[in-house]
Formats: sequence, structure tokens, C-alpha cells
Amino acid sequence: MQFLFVLYFCAEESSLFFLIYLGMVMDIDAFLKKYEGSQRDMIITILEQIQEEYGYISEEAIIKTGKLLKMPASKIFGVTTFYDHFLFSPPAHNAIKVCNGTACHVLGSAEVLKELENTLQIKSGETTRDGSFSIVNVPCIGACGCGPVITINREFYPKTTSNAIKQIIESCKNEMQSK
Repeated sequence: MQFLFVLYFCAEESSLFFLIYLGMVMDIDAFLKKYEGSQRDMIITILEQIQEEYGYISEEAIIKTGKLLKMPASKIFGVTTFYDHFLFSPPAHNAIKVCNGTACHVLGSAEVLKELENTLQIKSGETTRDGSFSIVNVPCIGACGCGPVITINREFYPKTTSNAIKQIIESCKNEMQSK
């Protein structure tokens, strides 16, 4: 796994440099070597492993997975778009999932989602400009007895209310600053 950084020189402060993390450089060829000889029935497993390793599935990963499995890239893309959990861009530092399953919906997940969107000034499916937060509305998280539920980077927040959102977001921001 490699990381890509860009170094910026600030003309006003001739000795000041800014290092900006742009994300992981995918070495998808090396990653896919362990799946050589795999059959089509491995498609979901391979895609899930790519996302687990890199955080998302790139266009390059789709094309090369298709070649590996001797399938057109359009079929691989069709599978990735069928399932909600596949991402096509790098995830935010704090990836928020809002459960919209029946139980969570009845218990107020729509209000929680609305408050998240208002607080972060983004819509579901978007990422903040600084890459700190993203929101995704998902069909079910599988914690129906604790609704409404949100997860942030796989950490569960059961019985979340719209009133608790600002505090949760502030806590995430504080945690990011302390790292």
C-alpha cells in the first residue's frame, strides 16, 4: 500500500511548506495477484476485499477485476452499483451511515438524517469539501432494536436523536484535531 502526498510551497512564507494527503495510490495489479485463477463466483468477495483494502472501488479496479474474472467491466460495474455498500470515491475521515430500515425510519431516522445534512451542509451521498465527513443513507444496519441508529466509521450510535447530532459531530471534530 502506498500513499500520495503533495508538497506545497507558500510564497508569502518562504520557509513554510504544506503537506496534503491526497489518498492511497492503488496498486491494484499487485492486490489482484492473490486472486489469479478465481472464477466469477468470487466477484463479490474480490470487490469487498478491494474496498476493505483501499476504502473504495476505483474505475481501474473495476476494469482489472473484469479482466481477472474474464468478464466485461460493465458487468463488474453492474454488480457494484446493485449493492449499496460499495463506494466509488475515497471515503471521508468520518464516514457516517444513517439506517433507513423500517424500525429506524419509524423511530425518526429521517429527522436524524436531516439534522446531519443541516449540520454538515451536505446531502446524503456527499462528502464535505475538506474530506472530514460523508453521509450515506443505508437500507438497514441490522440493529433494529436500537433505532434510530447511525454508524461513524463502524462505531454504532444507538437511539440517536436529532438533538444529539451536533454533539456527536463536535466530538468527531475534536477527535480529528487531537490526532
